[in-house]
Amino acid sequence: MSAQEPNQTDGGSPLHRACLLLGSNIQPERNLPLAVELLRGRVEILQTSSVWESRAVGSRGPNFLNAALLCFTRLEASALKWLVLRPLEAQLGRVRNADKNAPRPIDIDVVTLDERVLELSLWQYSFRAVPVAELLPDLLSEAGQPLHQVAANLARETPPRWRPDVRLGSFQKTG
Repeated sequence: MSAQEPNQTDGGSPLHRACLLLGSNIQPERNLPLAVELLRGRVEILQTSSVWESRAVGSRGPNFLNAALLCFTRLEASALKWLVLRPLEAQLGRVRNADKNAPRPIDIDVVTLDERVLELSLWQYSFRAVPVAELLPDLLSEAGQPLHQVAANLARETPPRWRPDVRLGSFQKTG
């Protein structure tokens, strides 16, 4: 285990509310629902966003499907990443290489933890902002702008396409 990888926390740790962003452009219709199902045993899933399709950023790969997931966990962000998300990504066939924009079966990022934004690119890309805004519409940017406004502005510039045909289980937000 590297210095960056944390040890498992004990059951007495506080409960954290995390927002995860899932993305896939290799068999995404299969891999997004499967990732949610596999996460079910590792975090307490509260709700998932709709699934959104957008063009790949930084590569010419196939389009991505993205969705956000709101959950409870007793793990801090780093522990969640190293003990849950990275192993799950590997289980679904994710291989990391020098090209961080390479096509992938699954990518899972911790976007917020206890309403703290950990991924500042949330405010820059519609593929991130739109799904997360479904679950955390009133999350404020450093400038005090709510995420639902930021997402609407970004979606006008680079509109994602809603994919109601891809369902993520009983946790999915409806309407």
